[in-house]
Amino acid sequence: MSFNPPFNRHIKIAPSILSADFADFGREIRAIEDQGADWVHVDVMDGHFVPNLTFGPPAVKAFRKHVSTVMDVHLMIAPVDPYIEAYAEAGADILTAHVEAGPHIHRTLQAIRGAGMKAGVALNPGTPAEAIQHVLDLTDLVCVMTVNPGFGGQKFIDMTAKVRRLREMIGDREVHIEIDGGVTPATAPLVAAAGADVLVAGSAVFSGGSVSNSAPYGQNIRAIRAAAEAAL
Repeated sequence: MSFNPPFNRHIKIAPSILSADFADFGREIRAIEDQGADWVHVDVMDGHFVPNLTFGPPAVKAFRKHVSTVMDVHLMIAPVDPYIEAYAEAGADILTAHVEAGPHIHRTLQAIRGAGMKAGVALNPGTPAEAIQHVLDLTDLVCVMTVNPGFGGQKFIDMTAKVRRLREMIGDREVHIEIDGGVTPATAPLVAAAGADVLVAGSAVFSGGSVSNSAPYGQNIRAIRAAAEAAL
């Protein structure tokens, strides 16, 4: 099952299940969707490109059974190309690779689209927007890292100037700008005003709730969304 909604620039909240209860992913995913999540964000880390290990294709395939919205899979791995087909088979709707993960991002984005997924490209805080200027026509999503990738719960790094530059570069292309790292009701307005439309939030969504008490998830999602929309 996959989900491919029409393109729009409305604010979308994509909770990162890296902050969910690892022993109960199925119910956690259903809970955040029931509480208003637009997308489900899955952070894949390899212990090589970033200093942490998380999920492989079998786990992502298991998550897919519970996701009824968009499954947004963010690969923090290197190399990427040998695993594209596996994540396609696992059911990713969007597959995002880091521009820093290898020398052939053009080929990688072609392969992601060729496998039937939307293609995302991610930029670490130290990487300029111009690094992806020549692949925007192969891109469906640009993920701007507002933390150094590898761990959840980090402090937000202000990348609003980069987001504004990307918005200019994208022009009228149907390309989402996603923010990943340190998103809260305090930081969401900054990036939304600069042009971002997809906000990844982990601890800011899952804080204070649980699968047996998921109402706080909804309160947190609504607070982030309202803060972002107020800045538009």
